[in-house]
Amino acid sequence: MTKLIYTPKSEIESRIRKLQDEMAKSEYDGAIITHHTNLFYLSGTSQSGHLFVPQWGDPILMIRKSYPRAKNESPIENIFDLKSMKKMSDVIKSAGYSKLDKLGLELDLIPYNNYLFYKKIFESSKIVDISGAVKAVRLIKSPYEIDLLSKACSVIDEVFKDVPEMIRDGMTEIELASLFEAGMRRRGYGGCCKMRSFNQDFFFGNVTSGESGAVATYFDGPIGGSGLTPANNPHGAGWKKIMKDEVIYIDYTCVVNGYTADETRIFVIGKLPDRLKDAYDKALAIQKELTDLAKPSVECQAIYERAIELAAGFGYENNFMGMGDDRVRFIGHGVGLELDEAPILAKGVKMRLEPGMTFALEPKFVFPEGAIGIENTFVMTENGAKILTRADDAVTSV
Repeated sequence: MTKLIYTPKSEIESRIRKLQDEMAKSEYDGAIITHHTNLFYLSGTSQSGHLFVPQWGDPILMIRKSYPRAKNESPIENIFDLKSMKKMSDVIKSAGYSKLDKLGLELDLIPYNNYLFYKKIFESSKIVDISGAVKAVRLIKSPYEIDLLSKACSVIDEVFKDVPEMIRDGMTEIELASLFEAGMRRRGYGGCCKMRSFNQDFFFGNVTSGESGAVATYFDGPIGGSGLTPANNPHGAGWKKIMKDEVIYIDYTCVVNGYTADETRIFVIGKLPDRLKDAYDKALAIQKELTDLAKPSVECQAIYERAIELAAGFGYENNFMGMGDDRVRFIGHGVGLELDEAPILAKGVKMRLEPGMTFALEPKFVFPEGAIGIENTFVMTENGAKILTRADDAVTSV
């Protein structure tokens, strides 16, 4: 990556129109967008500010900091340098949008005290939740977005090729993690993997070896890891030394130009234990069947239910997607500007797959002697799931 990429004006205009169509269905007069991810998606900038989207007409971008960067990054025409949030209502009214009886805010994300503040600013408006409409617009990726995601996938693929040169007997997990992360950073990793879910903080990814792969954590994923501390991010690579003949599990995101690839590969110094080798073969078999099953109009829960059936048939039900009570109840998740987007391939999720959806499939097993499995990023096409991550999926012995 050698230059900054700015979201094209045509892309922003298309997203705004789609949001306005969603707003019209619920008769919203306007919406205020402030969350960084949504703000970037709809304006092309992540600078601190508020985007007003009317039910009809042109949006208004009001920036607190940094106004010069927002002017450079966003193709929106109406951009204001707004030092006081209390002036938002005045700016919107001066642009001719005086009727805001029903105003949308991202109520799935905004803290309660902020909500009270907005109620004061827009005291004559009924505040409603716009988050469902924004999620609906973001759900189906454009060709432009899929191209960016594909490039992120190619970056992490390249780094996985370099892993055999990184690994040595007796090195710590965190040392391997630092080398892997450096490989992504110098190729353009933006340094932040965003999640929407409350308190689901996340770093770059996860390296575990041997029994550390069985260490559970609060994070809503199948594999935990001890991490470096019980404080922040108490999961992932720790101080454990990597030894011969134990599984090395590497599961990382790769966020380039905002879009999140997700991929897992398995390594070993020497030879895998027989049970883990068999479980990995079963993970590949599950991935193959789920990929074949994933077609437009198929319900998300059908993918998950079939995965559970296959794991049980292989005799690994109690180790699938975690171990014991720490198992998670999904087999895949949407990826895009955030790691936990829709579609969620989980029990009870009746959303149907559609072309343009992008997601990760991750059949994995956890045993006392370690974690093992596969994960790849896909895009749903008219003909089915197309894989975007292409690093060799064979266990690599070094």
